Amino acid sequence: MWVVMLSALLVGNVSACPALCTCSGTTVDCHGLGLKTMPRNIPRTTERLELNGNNLTRITKSDFAGLKYIRVLQLMENQITAIERGAFDDMKELERLRLNRNQLQQLPELLFQKNPALSRLDLSENFIQSIPRKAFRGATDIKNLQLDKNHISCIEDGGFRALRGLEVLTLNNNNISSIPVSSFNHMPKLRTFRLHSNNLNCDCHLAWLAQWLRQRPTIGLFTQCTAPSELRGLNVAEVQKHEFSCSGHQEPGSPQPCSVGVGSCPAMCTCSNNIVDCRGKGLTAIPANLPDTMAEIRLEQNGIKSVPPGAFSPYKKLRRICLSLFLSHCSSDLSNNHISEIAPDAFQGLRSLNSLVLYGNKITDLPKGVFDGLYALQLLLLNANKIHCVRANAFQDLQNLSLLSLYDNKIQTLAKGTFASLRAIQTLHLAQNPFICDCNLKWLADYLRSNPIETSGARCASPRRLANKRIGQIKSKKFRCSAKEQYFIPGTEDTRLNNACNSDPVCPPKCRCESNVVDCSNLKLTKIPEHIPTSTSELRLNNNDITALEATGVFKSLSQLKKINLSNNKITEIEDGSFEGASAVNELHLTANQIDSVRSGMFRGLEGLRMLMLRNNKISCVHNDSFTGLHNVRLLSLYDNQLTTITPGAFDTLQTLSTLNLLANSFNCDCRLGWLGDWLRSRKIVTGNPRCQRPAFLKEIPLQDVALPDFRCEEGQEEPSSCVPRPQCPSECTCLETVVRCSNKHLHTLPKGIPRNVTELYLDGNQFNVVPKELSTYKYLQLV
Repeated sequence: MWVVMLSALLVGNVSACPALCTCSGTTVDCHGLGLKTMPRNIPRTTERLELNGNNLTRITKSDFAGLKYIRVLQLMENQITAIERGAFDDMKELERLRLNRNQLQQLPELLFQKNPALSRLDLSENFIQSIPRKAFRGATDIKNLQLDKNHISCIEDGGFRALRGLEVLTLNNNNISSIPVSSFNHMPKLRTFRLHSNNLNCDCHLAWLAQWLRQRPTIGLFTQCTAPSELRGLNVAEVQKHEFSCSGHQEPGSPQPCSVGVGSCPAMCTCSNNIVDCRGKGLTAIPANLPDTMAEIRLEQNGIKSVPPGAFSPYKKLRRICLSLFLSHCSSDLSNNHISEIAPDAFQGLRSLNSLVLYGNKITDLPKGVFDGLYALQLLLLNANKIHCVRANAFQDLQNLSLLSLYDNKIQTLAKGTFASLRAIQTLHLAQNPFICDCNLKWLADYLRSNPIETSGARCASPRRLANKRIGQIKSKKFRCSAKEQYFIPGTEDTRLNNACNSDPVCPPKCRCESNVVDCSNLKLTKIPEHIPTSTSELRLNNNDITALEATGVFKSLSQLKKINLSNNKITEIEDGSFEGASAVNELHLTANQIDSVRSGMFRGLEGLRMLMLRNNKISCVHNDSFTGLHNVRLLSLYDNQLTTITPGAFDTLQTLSTLNLLANSFNCDCRLGWLGDWLRSRKIVTGNPRCQRPAFLKEIPLQDVALPDFRCEEGQEEPSSCVPRPQCPSECTCLETVVRCSNKHLHTLPKGIPRNVTELYLDGNQFNVVPKELSTYKYLQLV
């Protein structure tokens, strides 16, 4: 038997399970997915949550809100630099927490105060520098605490006092030079203790430790002195009491002061007059624990690649940041580094910041909210980057900004109102961007004519008739969207705006866009195209080769969408949640496809739907869950399908239904359909008089005209027929829930009809020569 592990690739919401993750019982597995933000919709009943091996950078107090039953939380091997106090407060039953192999620098006090059941805590392999006095207050049941391989140099008196049940404590491979007296005396159950590979200064303050270790000869092995020189390399337990000496007037036993969290000037930088100068020092990361009084920091001409969450948030007096690549007359400069990524909250809380210089980096996207709250900002230089996405509200809090430079980037379009909040703006640089001057950019020309502040000479790159013309000098009527023109620049498709950016992208390739109508019909498409403009009100996808609709979240950004036409495709399957976000849609056309069953999950998200066209498909049965949730549907057409029966109450949830077309179906008017005749007679609904096809004596008679006694079954057939969502299972296989077994069936190819939600697929003992490529289309597969 061969085993292949496949990670879930689904984009969009999945019922009872976060997008991309897999769920089994009370376990949610989101490990190794490259996540940068916490997944949404984690079930409230989750007991085990695996988030290890992602790219998470920050844990906020709202990330795990409401998850009261978590017992095991795996957060190791991320890039977490900070955790907000209160992040774990709802987890009263948390037993195991792994945070090892992250980038934590500080451990907030009282972080675990609401976790009385916590028994194992792994914080190893981080950059933690100190243990505050109240670090573990409240977590009284911890038995295993791992703090090895950090940068711990300071332990406050009482840092471990709450941990009376501790059995395992690892502090090896840190920078510890001194430990407060009797720090471990209250741990009677301690059986594993590691303190080796530190910088222990064996002076009078550490004499207590030697006696403590001698009383416990099986733990704390290889704990050695680093200083003074005459004791270097000796095991602490072997040093005699009179050898632990202090110089001056220091009294034995009085702990060295431990000032946790007080910043200082980085060793490689120079600091004066509240200016921290780290220019050209070869830095690859922003230094931590900088002076609290810092007003300006110079970081240009380094190799910094990212600005992590909350990088500058502690420094409330900061007014200038410089992060450029080249030396500059900096106000606040991060320019001329290699920055490609900025965390959304990198500058959070800097209400005094007035200058931010980020030019000459590799920034491609400005995260949502990255400049929020910077009310005092006057200068923002973003020139010479690779920015292609500028959200409409990117500058919403910058009312005092006087100079904004977006010169020399990859911007092709800007959403209307992008600069509306810049009340004090005097200078705007937009030149050297490949602007597409279609109907979506008309507003910018109008804005620049009314506000002659663009001094760099921004010009159009396309269409050809407007190429190289200054945007502010082009008449409004020249900005139009036409199917006859090319509105993208060959070779730059990769820089087109994505769906996460609120700015409208240009028309999808080969489609035609005019007056908020996107026409992608007759293009032989096999899937819904990306980059659909957010202003789209009608989407035409009819007459293509689409076979399945997947829950990719494509409709979530299309809040103006009213009509979707998917008629005349080859659709056989609609994944649950495919229409999530399409709440404004009132018409959905699925005529002339190959749909053979309907269930409510297919239409989830279409709360505003009024017309549902399912004509000319292969639907054989309608059950109680087929249309649940479609409360506003007025017209439903099931014309020309293969309906033989309908479950009683199938249309009860369609509260506003006024037209129901059931014509051209093969109804079997036996005792199981008697309810429908009575229902049609009692409801004032336009139907067109659907007719019976069986039994023979009722053929072609309208259902409404058949007397109730004539709806009869042969003896032994009185039980209601099962009209439920037809279980999809290949004839060669057996299926149980989401597990499909096709073992030892002499298969050469993957059988047809495997359920889309399959999680385990057994194909052993067959005759495959290659791994079937179709496996990649099953998004939930965990085991093959």
